[in-house]
Amino acid sequence: MSSHQPSEPICVRINDAARMIGIGRTKLYELISKGEVETVKIGKATRVTTASLHELIIRNGQSN
Repeated sequence: MSSHQPSEPICVRINDAARMIGIGRTKLYELISKGEVETVKIGKATRVTTASLHELIIRNGQSN
């Protein structure tokens, strides 16, 4: 029997994604429209990939 370790989700809701990186929903939608944050559609639901959030933070951290 394998033990399950808690892991980070691969995608999250828009509100959760904005909260994770400390910005508002409007700013997150701007980043999505610019192609800086990746989303996936699952049925009618839009989700943000956590990998794209990590990449965004790394890219912005390197520009400072």
